[in-house]
Amino acid sequence: MNDATPIDSASAAPKSSVAIGHSACPHDCPSTCALDVELLSANRIGRVRGDAGNSYTAGVICAKVARYAERIHHPDRLLKPLIRAGGKGEGKWREASFDAALDLIAEKFLKAEAQFGSETVWPNFYAGTMGLVQRDGINRLRHAKRYSNHFGSFCTNLAWTGFAMGAGALRGPDPREMAKSDCVVIWGTNAVSTQVNVMTHATRARRERGAKIVVIDIYDNPTMKQADVKIVLKPGTDGAFACAVMHVLFRENLADREYLNKFSDDPAGLESHLQPRTPEWAEAICGVPAAEIEDFARLVGSIPRTYFRLGYGFTRQRNGAVNMHAALSLAVVTGSFQHEGGGAFHSNSDIFRLDKSLIEGTRYFDPGVRWLDQSKIGRVLTGDAEALDGGPPVTAMLIQNTNPANVAPEQRKVVEGLMREDLFVAVHEQFMTDTAKLADVVLPATMFLEHDDIYRGGGHQHIILGPKLVDPPEGPRQNHDVIEGLGDRLGVSDREGFGMTPRAHIDHMLGKRGLGDFESFRADKWADVQADFETSHFLGGFGHRDGKFRFRPEWTTTPAANKPPRRMGPQGPHDRLPAFPDHVELIESADADHPFRLATSPSRSFLNSSFAETPSSKAREKRPELLMHPEDAARLGIADGDRVTLGNARGEVAMPVRLDPGQRSGVVIHEGLWPNSAFEGGEGINVLTSADACAPYGGAAFHDTKVWVRKG
Repeated sequence: MNDATPIDSASAAPKSSVAIGHSACPHDCPSTCALDVELLSANRIGRVRGDAGNSYTAGVICAKVARYAERIHHPDRLLKPLIRAGGKGEGKWREASFDAALDLIAEKFLKAEAQFGSETVWPNFYAGTMGLVQRDGINRLRHAKRYSNHFGSFCTNLAWTGFAMGAGALRGPDPREMAKSDCVVIWGTNAVSTQVNVMTHATRARRERGAKIVVIDIYDNPTMKQADVKIVLKPGTDGAFACAVMHVLFRENLADREYLNKFSDDPAGLESHLQPRTPEWAEAICGVPAAEIEDFARLVGSIPRTYFRLGYGFTRQRNGAVNMHAALSLAVVTGSFQHEGGGAFHSNSDIFRLDKSLIEGTRYFDPGVRWLDQSKIGRVLTGDAEALDGGPPVTAMLIQNTNPANVAPEQRKVVEGLMREDLFVAVHEQFMTDTAKLADVVLPATMFLEHDDIYRGGGHQHIILGPKLVDPPEGPRQNHDVIEGLGDRLGVSDREGFGMTPRAHIDHMLGKRGLGDFESFRADKWADVQADFETSHFLGGFGHRDGKFRFRPEWTTTPAANKPPRRMGPQGPHDRLPAFPDHVELIESADADHPFRLATSPSRSFLNSSFAETPSSKAREKRPELLMHPEDAARLGIADGDRVTLGNARGEVAMPVRLDPGQRSGVVIHEGLWPNSAFEGGEGINVLTSADACAPYGGAAFHDTKVWVRKG
């Protein structure tokens, strides 16, 4: 069914002679799976399984994490601090002690501050681990030293913003309720490859209740291959599709008008707005035949227990927030929120309420310090005045938990910036990534089973402990130790939040939440903090002050979980956002010179740039490829396996083509992320993607790229 450890084998007890430790997957995935880990010795693990006792994980994890021993015991893992001994990117290093490396980093930071002020230093991080202590502690150093603030815009902004515009809160029906649905709509997320537990609960509904599984996406990916109903859109046109579906619901009296009048702001205005948004109108935009739109509308309109599982992928367009809002609105028009196994869910991020103030040093946060947008790192490092927010150049960086030379848009600018001789870069990493190769200092990092942390799962409702289970090899240190070591050398170790162990930070968070402490939580393994049915289903009202769902969103004033700070203001062409759910042409549309739309979708065996180093993942993925519709290939004289070059004004990349009719003509797909070194010329797919700000609250439009494609 999917690329996962099957439930029966995952839940089967391993040999009694093998000790089992309990943890949580740390990677950037909404599933945050509860794990059982075979402990073969004090420093070696065996098989990793999903914990069958966790009601969301339900014993199922993805195959790449099941084989985590490949990663933690990889022979190419970084074990010694390295200091650059040649030109940037030459690969010449000398080994150093950890203390000597930290001394050098502190020396360079202090020198940079003396020349340009504290904002010249930019601690840069993201979601290489989702552990709250190891990921977010870098902000404690940032705030204590008044280094440049970091606007983390890669992933969530467009999706969370679109959901918040309508619902007013980032929560929803218990995702375990998918198993109690009569129709599960998986929209814009390739769950088989990226969140296998969605499929666990959806397929249970099909097996036990005869539920239909509908998949809405832009190509025939592994999730769509499991669907009963497949709807293939052109990228960036989800809003048009949703509007046409709602048009049919109103036209055929399948809209729940009583519910709409009670729980929404302007249902009459919405119905009037949708009058011209017919299935024929949408077909011309999204490519889905009008008859398929009609059939889908009648399906969800006639099944009260329809659960809309809304993903991230379909929002990674310049109009992504509008698309999310439109898809969410559809579930309100049907009134499916009223029913167990019904409603719409994207993330439960609002329910966890863990106090990170000591981890992040929020007491020392200064709103006057400039903000630098993560997605615009290439522009920041190449001196773009707007991206620099009028401040000094960035001349010193600490990078943890991210690999911007590979994962960030406008890759050529990112690499150009990292290659500057006047920029000092320290990278704390587990492997020699594309970013680490361009660093001045590389520090070896521990992996999640080698340190204490705590996790929360946006795709479900559990807070899960991840205690240290094995000793790391000699050399690597945890993120927390690096922040503490630099805090001491930079003169801020007396500030609140410093001098605490990871367990002390976890004790503080759990105690403030009324969940005990590290030791009591270790016995429980996790806490289920799902809100009650009425709250989860918004039956006491949606999250806005008046309790009404917003069909007419206030695009630039509505609170959202990752809204840019006041100093940055609204982002992108926010003045063009629509009054009601709609299709808005903010996308990078194909044109005569760039007749294809490119989406850089996730692969089955990698997770962002993680796992690209493990043998089984590389063997399964084989090589970078471009998926192209056979009709498009025939017009260009391209055969299966031919080398093609695709490009736009930002650059070009070459790879073999694989013919596949699973997407609409005019759409090409590249599944990644492959390291830059896997491509000819050493440049990866993000050479082609743009860092343009997306309306209204920022974000990266990784799947919204126009390109030309040529044979050879």
